[in-house]
Amino acid sequence: MIFSLALILGICGQGLCADAASRRKPRKKSRKAVVESLQQSQPVDTLRTETAPATDTVAAPAVEEPVPTYNTVLNIELTPAQMDSLVAQWNEAKSAKAFDDFFNNFISFDTASEDASAIPDSVYIARLRALVSPVQLPYNPIVKSYIARYTDTRWGTINRILSRSQYYFPIIEEELIKAGLPVELRALPIIESALSPTAVSVRGAAGLWQFMPSTGKNYGLEINSLVDERCDVVASTRAACRFLMDLYEIYHDWTLAIAAYNCGPGNVNKALIRAGSDCRTFWDIYYYLPRETRGYVPAFIAASYAYAYHKHHDIEVEDSPLPLATDTIRVNRIMHLGQVSSTLDIPMDLLRGLNPQYKLDIIPATTKSYTLILPQQFVSQYVEKEQEIFSKDSTYLKEYINPANIDRKRLERPGFTYTVKKGDTLSGIAYRYRCSVKEIMRWNKLRSTKLRIGQKLRIERAR
Repeated sequence: MIFSLALILGICGQGLCADAASRRKPRKKSRKAVVESLQQSQPVDTLRTETAPATDTVAAPAVEEPVPTYNTVLNIELTPAQMDSLVAQWNEAKSAKAFDDFFNNFISFDTASEDASAIPDSVYIARLRALVSPVQLPYNPIVKSYIARYTDTRWGTINRILSRSQYYFPIIEEELIKAGLPVELRALPIIESALSPTAVSVRGAAGLWQFMPSTGKNYGLEINSLVDERCDVVASTRAACRFLMDLYEIYHDWTLAIAAYNCGPGNVNKALIRAGSDCRTFWDIYYYLPRETRGYVPAFIAASYAYAYHKHHDIEVEDSPLPLATDTIRVNRIMHLGQVSSTLDIPMDLLRGLNPQYKLDIIPATTKSYTLILPQQFVSQYVEKEQEIFSKDSTYLKEYINPANIDRKRLERPGFTYTVKKGDTLSGIAYRYRCSVKEIMRWNKLRSTKLRIGQKLRIERAR
């Protein structure tokens, strides 16, 4: 532990914390400069020893008081909160650099035209072959049409997906690697939920991996009035890994396993029977599958392509909506997220974004412990102020003592207001936010599908 902290501080002191992606361009600071800037935010008397006022009329020579170390064992001048801040900077920089390095070092850039219509098929074929993967990534006219959709920037969908991937993909990839599954399966949540852990389909599937309640429970996810682990990034990804492994054990072909993930193994089995005994892959049974599933594997291939080759199509990556440096706290007492927000001055929207599984903002840790994800720089503050946080339970939890209040809160769905822009249609907005046209019309009491620029629409499910 001593070695790790010393290494982190040493790395930051050498300016490696500033080695983030070029788009961030932070200024390099020496360790001394970082320490001094952090100390300026603390009361001076906590960092320096006071000097008694001189009683002699002759002024004594000015002697600069040494800065005492906060921890004599580690020989450092930083408080735990300041160390968390440095670790957060280090992790943010390294995460951003790793994101860029993947595309700069492992995805070759060619000179083909950025205009998708002008790119010859041979280029698409070569690019997909370069993504060497256990999952078959063939190219054909169907795949080409889906690539055109995923590289279309008019709706901003691929930009948002790339933005979210900076936070979600490292978590997903880690679980896939632990399970011994192809890392390329990370593209499944793109076509399932556009990388939104709060996505809910019309049929009731939820989360990044769009589990139905019964399937989620079959794979050990907790789903009740207060907690929905289908929206928990780590828990749902582990469940998806087990589900995908089970499907692969049945078919020994990833295209069939991916198709079965979408429509169920029963439909895939019926398609195999109807197509004949010589059929072994998704493309052999394509016309015997449900219409929605026919586009599922091509969409998976297109999403994998768009993620890897977005630079070739001049697609810009926006900043991640969530902090890349986070840490986990185990909570063993019932608590409302508002207790944390008000004590540590963390926005509630950020806490909800990091912990989307808590449907009413309550961590129901009565008989077992639960996880709470925080931005890295707030972890030490949480530990120091934990009792103060818990002491606010009577204020934040009193309205939930009555079961009727819980039912009322559960029925209240989060939402936001969308402003209609030029070129918008109800179907396009519904597709973007994964709801139906009928739902938007009902939420806004619309009698017609016609829209006007500047019109405000209420979207009841925030994505």
